[in-house]
Amino acid sequence: MPNPTPSPVVVVAPDSFKGSLSAEQVAQAIADGIRRARPDAVVRLCPMADGGEGTLDAMLVRGGERRVLRVRGASDAARDAAIGLLPDGSAIVETAEIVGITDEVGMSVPVEARDSRGMGEAIRALLDAGVRKFFVALGGSSTNDGGAGLLAGLGVKFFDAGDRELAPTPEQLAKLARVDVSQLDPRLAQASFVGMSDVDNPLTGEHGATAVFGPQKGVKPDQVAPIDRALASFADLIEPALGRTVRDQPGAGAAGGLGFALHLLSARFEPGAEVVAAQVGLGTALEGANWLITGEGRSDVQTLHGKAPYIACAHARAAGVPATLLSGAVDAAALPRLSEHFTGCFSPAPGPITLEVAIRDAARLLANEAEQLTRLKYGS
Repeated sequence: MPNPTPSPVVVVAPDSFKGSLSAEQVAQAIADGIRRARPDAVVRLCPMADGGEGTLDAMLVRGGERRVLRVRGASDAARDAAIGLLPDGSAIVETAEIVGITDEVGMSVPVEARDSRGMGEAIRALLDAGVRKFFVALGGSSTNDGGAGLLAGLGVKFFDAGDRELAPTPEQLAKLARVDVSQLDPRLAQASFVGMSDVDNPLTGEHGATAVFGPQKGVKPDQVAPIDRALASFADLIEPALGRTVRDQPGAGAAGGLGFALHLLSARFEPGAEVVAAQVGLGTALEGANWLITGEGRSDVQTLHGKAPYIACAHARAAGVPATLLSGAVDAAALPRLSEHFTGCFSPAPGPITLEVAIRDAARLLANEAEQLTRLKYGS
């Protein structure tokens, strides 16, 4: 018996389900469900990310090489961190891999004692390997050092009033009296950086890195003002030393101020999900497609602020392709806003289940829901 409709062309472009499945695994589970209902379906997988955890994986989906570097984590303990070398010779450095908020060792010390030197060490190692173009994914950081650590890893030194060298941590930056940029890696003059972030906050102030994002990293209410002052003092010294005034530039407050350090290195900033969309070929995949499915671990109004499902949906709508949201959980209060963009918002949970079960069975649940959605859409 012939199929009731021509073979559907479906683009599957989800983010990861944090703590459960990678974006590639989510995409594969959804594809499995689609093919149960329509074995003839042409399914194009475009795993997504938005600059946070999983961005490295997404950027390497279409080719490239994963390498492991030995660098400092946020607590100063050495750790193995993955980076990616892309086919065009550029590199992807993921903050969450090096000083990520999910790293238990890095998070074992107070936030005022953490720093981002490992980021600079990774960049320097890649400079040694001949890389001159860097994508830096800024999501998921555990540090709040204004990017001083990244710069330290590239050769900048910090001193107190007694000319004693300081570690680039928030508590040490509070004593900062002098910076020495004479040993900043000269190869940076030939390097270019793209900061992958949808954050437009400045470095300091009520909308800055410490006040807005510090609490989720462990900054206590009574620490916000002193740490913010320390970052301001750092900016007062490092900006004239490098000849740039960038603390109020959009994105300077990203990743605890890593964005500020990248601005000092003349980086340009792009929404992380847009960079990933280009890398995975989302635009090409949508050509001739008649449906897109995207999703993430949990969708709410924040999804509409540059998160991967929103960017995937925007590309689909521009191509005239309807987009459906299939996320681990969907905030009911956000449905009116989400429904302005997505053609249906769904969760794979079949009924009341524990988070443990949802995480354990995520692939099966996603495949089941994708199968039912496909039957609904294509009448099979």
